Amino acid sequence: MATELEELIGFLSHDSPPIKKAAVNIFRDYTGSEDGLQSVGKYSAVAVPSLCRLLAEKKEVSEPAAEALVNLSQVPDLAGKMVEMGIVKIVMDILYRIDCDIKHLLVMLIVNVTQLDAGIESLLQNGDEKMQGLYVMKLVRSFCASSCSSERKGDDPFEHVASILVNISQKEAGRKLLLEPKRGLLKQIIRQFDSPSPLRKKGVSGTIRNCCFEAENQLQNLLLVSEFLWPALLLPVAGEKIYSEQDTSKMPPELGSALSIEREAVDDPEICVQALDAIYLLVLQEAGRRAFWSINGPRILQVGYENEENPQIMEAFERVGSLLIQENGVETDTTLAT
Repeated sequence: MATELEELIGFLSHDSPPIKKAAVNIFRDYTGSEDGLQSVGKYSAVAVPSLCRLLAEKKEVSEPAAEALVNLSQVPDLAGKMVEMGIVKIVMDILYRIDCDIKHLLVMLIVNVTQLDAGIESLLQNGDEKMQGLYVMKLVRSFCASSCSSERKGDDPFEHVASILVNISQKEAGRKLLLEPKRGLLKQIIRQFDSPSPLRKKGVSGTIRNCCFEAENQLQNLLLVSEFLWPALLLPVAGEKIYSEQDTSKMPPELGSALSIEREAVDDPEICVQALDAIYLLVLQEAGRRAFWSINGPRILQVGYENEENPQIMEAFERVGSLLIQENGVETDTTLAT
């Protein structure tokens, strides 16, 4: 005899729109608690396909269906099963329909499943040479385009792509894709660091840091976007001080002009530490150190360190400083390596 939950899942496919709407709302509420998730998880093989079919319906049905899937995908085992069922392809197909009005929920669903290796593999489309990277390219394009429209409308459905980029860049295959010069993805992503959205800013910062783990083999590709890379890494840790003309004259215009005026400090310690970690990974390489000296980077670190009080950020400063002192002990201010 069917249980109450089995009957409810059956109603998700009912021909009557009112019954289907009521069923999906009740099911969504089930997934809102830990006990409910445990109960529903036993029927995921039937429930997930039924919910996926509802994603293409009117918002009154597709929205609670998407919310239920987002809740389910927070459980790693269930997220893994969803990936096996092809959830990434289903979501990406619906996400780019003209009439899709649950974009923000679908993006959050991808955030959750890309916390798993299998989810990342699926999104990168590894194993399909013709399609490889297409999903990521679409998401990056939407991420950048929605930033402009959100400033006008106040709605940012692709904001959480920032978290997807952090997830995929934790894997070598993801970093290599983002660093391919022909695709130009990293350049597009870095430019979003100027966004007023804290989520976008932190996601971009984390993605840059992760990509810098490829500095040993891909330093040249990283430095190809140095016009955008150095400001994104150095401005958060440069302090609020207006730099002298003597200092800024030794910097490229994109840095010198920004440091010649008053500016707000970055108040997120995590972003500052990520920026310094990325700089450390770059200056570990001899060519990275040369590039860093050529933009007067050590002077920016010196000024930023002098005005820093957060112990965690100061420790990150000192890690970079110790490298620079080993290379050019006489020229570098030793206060960076206490």
